[in-house]
Parts: sequence; C-alpha cells; structure tokens
Amino acid sequence: MIILAATPIGNLGDASRRLVEVLEQATVVASEDTRTTQRLLAALSIANRPRLIAMHDHNERQKAGELVELAREQDLVVLTDAGMPTVSDPGYNLVAAAAAAGVLVTAIPGPSAVLTALAVAGLPTDRFTFEGFVARKPGERRRALAALAAEPRTLVFFEAPTRVAQTLADMATAFGADRRAAVCRELTKLHEEVARGTLAELTGWAEQGVRGELVIVVAGAVAGDMPLEDALAQVQDLVATGTRLKDAAAEVAAHTGHSSRDLYQAALAAKR
Repeated sequence: MIILAATPIGNLGDASRRLVEVLEQATVVASEDTRTTQRLLAALSIANRPRLIAMHDHNERQKAGELVELAREQDLVVLTDAGMPTVSDPGYNLVAAAAAAGVLVTAIPGPSAVLTALAVAGLPTDRFTFEGFVARKPGERRRALAALAAEPRTLVFFEAPTRVAQTLADMATAFGADRRAAVCRELTKLHEEVARGTLAELTGWAEQGVRGELVIVVAGAVAGDMPLEDALAQVQDLVATGTRLKDAAAEVAAHTGHSSRDLYQAALAAKR
C-alpha cells in the first residue's frame, strides 16, 4: 500500500498523531528530499530509521514503476518537504501508476498551504481553483493570467518572494487593479502575515520587499467588472510579448466580454 502523508508546512506542532505513528513503524519512505525527512524524524523524536528513497520531480516517472511494485509487498510512505504529496509536489505520477496497477493508495491528511491561505484570506471560499506556481517567464505568466481574468472562482497561487511584486503587478493588469486579493506569508510560522487589499495596493506593499513562503489568493471575477482600460492593458501586454494585435484583441475579448473591435480600435488609438 502507498501512504501519502501530509507533513507540517511550518509549525511542527501540526504533525498529526497518525503521521507520527506511521513514521515510527515505516520500513520504507519515498521522500522529496531525504535530508529534510531525516530532520523531520529527528524533530519529531522518532527513533525509527526507515530506508529512505529519493523521489522528486526529476526522477519520479522513472521511479514510479519500481516503487509501485515495492508497495505491492509492503507499505510505502510518501513524504514531500511540506504539505500533502501530489499538490504542487511529487506524487501524482506515482499515484497514477499505482491506480493503473491496482495497488492501494491512501492518505494521512494534514497541513495544506492552499487550504490554510484560502481560510484566512477573507475571500469567498465556496468555490476556488488552485493554479499552483505562477509561470516564471514574463510572457507565459501574462498569458496564463489573462486566460484567468474572467474566472469567477477564487484563485489560489504559489509564488516565490523574489517574483511576487512583478506577479502582483501582472495580476493587476490582467484582473484589474481594484480586484481584491491577499498575500499569505510564512503560514503557521512565527512570522505569519496576511496582507489584504487590492492588487494595486498589494503590488506597492510587495515592492518594499517580501521574504518567506508565499501563497496569493485572488477574488474571482464578477461579470462585467473589468473596465475597458484594464482590458486594453491586457491587449497591449500580449502585443508586447509578440502576439498580433488582432489576435490579442480577440483573445482578451473572449474572457472579458468587451468587443474585440473596440479593443482593437482602442489599441490603435493608443499608439497614435
């Protein structure tokens, strides 16, 4: 059997009793970083020293078959550095292979940066979508955000502190400067902080410098809530990354409700 085990995202006190019990009895653990797992075992005062197998983004596909066969014979505990395996962390390919091979998969639920941020952000929680890490390349990031501009569900993203100011600025362009959002920093840790405001306000906040692990939560779109000037900014952003003006206007029109003709004409006028 494969056991996906959630680990603390910051505060060791969040380690569940089930997690401790499983790690005390485990004979084999597949972990994202074996050094992190060793530190976790020591921090939880677990004397057991299971066999550790490194399973990370770069080798998971190659290791999956071997680990599934191992799990036919004995329990295999799967750990990532923090939170639940498979959620923006290794584990999906292993679970997919196990399901195809008929090997049982279960989970020990626990800490999740996604759900923790969603709970404290102060934004609607009835429907949400998790988008993982924002694309690093500026063009890819802007295109991905533009495609989400009309998404009515609350949006949850991961981002690195070195890129968060630029990402918030790109979100302000894609979603509108007045869209409500929250940046959740160092969740469950000593210096936990939740900054709330509009995307424009949060961009200014982040430009002062941000450190630590971050989750960005953004309110979903309300029909017709994007001003023409914000939609035009999206068109101009796409054109700047190499998209033809006609195609950019059509793409933005598809998810904002504005006329592609109006956007095209506005972009031409802005060039004059």
